Amino acid sequence: MNEITRMLLFMVSCVLTNNFIFSRFLGCCPFLGVSGKVETAASMGLAVTFVMTIASLFSYMVYHWLLVPLKITFMQTIAFILVIAALVQFVEMFLKKASPSLHGALGIYLPLITTNCAVLGVATLNVSENYNLIYSVLNGAFSAVGFLVAIVLMAGVRERLENAKIPECMKGFPISLVSAGLMAIAFMGFSGLV
Repeated sequence: MNEITRMLLFMVSCVLTNNFIFSRFLGCCPFLGVSGKVETAASMGLAVTFVMTIASLFSYMVYHWLLVPLKITFMQTIAFILVIAALVQFVEMFLKKASPSLHGALGIYLPLITTNCAVLGVATLNVSENYNLIYSVLNGAFSAVGFLVAIVLMAGVRERLENAKIPECMKGFPISLVSAGLMAIAFMGFSGLV
């Protein structure tokens, strides 16, 4: 198998079979909290996609070019949290200057990305799986695309459920959990694909 085919399979695997929400259960808080409307879910998903991709790049560089040479790899979690927080702050400042309307639309969602465990999860996963720089960035980017797909699909389901006849005891959060479980089972069907 050549390298291009391997990369394509890796990308599909990140989005479908190793989806951060449905198989690793990372990022569940924004998945359930921000998936009320498709527009807000898409905005959150795009912001997470950008941050996860760039965080994968910077966390790889910090780990391999700073922590390993100094023999302080035990500091990786703290270092990755600092990288992610600084990156989110930079993105927020940039959006505030470049596109105030987009900054206003994202509002509280930008600072929430700092506490999204999927962003920290991808950085630590890259280290534990010993990915090189290219695969680390690909893992970050396409795991984030998987997050985006999951949160937008969930928002679409929740919007449709608003008009559905649901027993009173299942309205709101309970039906959201049942829907998320059914979506996770559906995504398990992709496990034999890659």
